[in-house]
Amino acid sequence: MPALDGGDFRGMTLTSQLQIIEKTAASRPCVLIGSSLGGYLAALYAARHPEVDRIILMAPAFGFARRWGSSLGLDALDDWQRTGARSMLHHDLGREAEIGWTLMEDAALYEEMPAVSQPVLILHGIHDDVVPVSISREFAANRPNVTLIEYPSDHQLLDVVDDLIVRTRDFLGLAAPE
Repeated sequence: MPALDGGDFRGMTLTSQLQIIEKTAASRPCVLIGSSLGGYLAALYAARHPEVDRIILMAPAFGFARRWGSSLGLDALDDWQRTGARSMLHHDLGREAEIGWTLMEDAALYEEMPAVSQPVLILHGIHDDVVPVSISREFAANRPNVTLIEYPSDHQLLDVVDDLIVRTRDFLGLAAPE
């Protein structure tokens, strides 16, 4: 599980994160698993790399730039652009850290719903207040390579972990442990 900020949370962009995935995958066949923004990044990467065999996405943040900008509101977005940085929770550090406006500039360069041709399993909570399940429904619609499983859960899906494991094993064709 690579650290997608590359040690530079403030300077992190989608492009820099995709470069880290590319370096880690090293053009080898692989399965990508991602949650939230990591799910969106996995889909972006897979759309550009046919060597990816399958992808498993948990509450993928499709439409990241548009949705995040809308959720912040115009004043906060303008302030972020004007100052060049804003403080937000860095999950790995467990504290607030600055993230640069370049993230939003760069994110605007990417498609909201990547054209993924590989088999995709999406696991999404219907009570998700971070990434609405409707985003995954829209992505799965008219894509026969996508299986969407909805849970009576939230963004973190912590109360359905056992079933996530079962569904992931099934999707990957792995036998259950004895």
